[in-house]
Amino acid sequence: MSGAGGIDHPVTAPESPEVWDERAEEWLTADADGPEDQALADPRSRPGPSRTGADPVKALMHRHHDLCARAVDPLEIAAGLEAHGITDRTAARFRHRDVFSLAEEMYARVPRDGEPSPAPAPVAPPRARADWVLLALLPGALGAATVTAVRLTHGQARPIAAAVGALAVLLALRAALARGPLSTTHPTRPTATWTGWLLGYALLGDGLLRAALSGGPDSLPGGGADGPWPLATAPLLALALSCAPAAWCAHLLAVRARRTLSSSRALDDFATAVKPLLLAAFAGYVCALAALTAGTAAVLDEPAAHPQTLTLGALLFLARLLTVHGFTRAPALVLTATAVAEATALACVFAARLPGCAWLATPTRALVEAWGPAAVPSLACGAAALALLLHAGRTLTRASAHATQEEPW
Repeated sequence: MSGAGGIDHPVTAPESPEVWDERAEEWLTADADGPEDQALADPRSRPGPSRTGADPVKALMHRHHDLCARAVDPLEIAAGLEAHGITDRTAARFRHRDVFSLAEEMYARVPRDGEPSPAPAPVAPPRARADWVLLALLPGALGAATVTAVRLTHGQARPIAAAVGALAVLLALRAALARGPLSTTHPTRPTATWTGWLLGYALLGDGLLRAALSGGPDSLPGGGADGPWPLATAPLLALALSCAPAAWCAHLLAVRARRTLSSSRALDDFATAVKPLLLAAFAGYVCALAALTAGTAAVLDEPAAHPQTLTLGALLFLARLLTVHGFTRAPALVLTATAVAEATALACVFAARLPGCAWLATPTRALVEAWGPAAVPSLACGAAALALLLHAGRTLTRASAHATQEEPW
């Protein structure tokens, strides 16, 4: 998520507070009689002792010239400074009580053609709009229609209905993720690829794993829950229906975080206030998905696959939430690792059929015998979701993750 001034602050690796402490100390002892650009030079390259009296804030403004010039209020400068590793402790080195106070001075000192600086307006929270609300409902509606069509058709019409319905759901999901609180301007092609694998495993993986451990599969997927290779349609339908609560939970998090950001005066206070909001949004989505999973399983007369559905839904929700706010690396790595873990479990079962390789299937077989085929996706997605939740607790509680100039939706 790009902040004001076109700076993609969450993606940029921040510098450590120790580095900024060192720079602040060196700027404080810089030569006040030298040119302004001298404050920007590497202090180690300036020979000889220097006198006190330099303006460290001016040096910091030079270093972040674009951020200061394009900011529309001090809040954007504070968020940008935080994204670059400046903390309240570092702000004290610049003779300010916190980063917000430092940002206010930097904003006030930006030349503005002689015009007085306007009073900073409060950060406006994003609003719910009818277009993204309806788009969030569309994947679930088309998913329900697809399942109904598949169950009412027979023969050659059934695969045609399934293919057309799946394509419609994918297009609806793409439209839902293009607008609203789940939309992002960051490239997500690698993430989308592994997300597709995880959804495919939710539909086919458990049945394929059970059949492979029994020496199969001997037929194509299909049939009811008691078939040799059953399709698990209830989890996918529940996940499609959960697009709406996911969008609303993300929207409520954005609204409350923006309001908290407007009233906060310190970065630590903001992080402390936002962390419960993040956990509440996550818990709200998981509860909604649990209710949808139970409902779809009852309607479709399939087993309620709560463990694998809830862990997969939690993983996808956190990955999308981080991606929306500009943190793209961790979701891509975690989704890749999760998909590889599921693929490895399946591949080891089939590779065990080679001469002398029966031992390859031992871990997967022991896991399935102890907890069933659902243990593989549940453990893989559960561990991945926990890792992303811990990562979100550190990144989505930053002011720089929520202080955007405008929303595309």
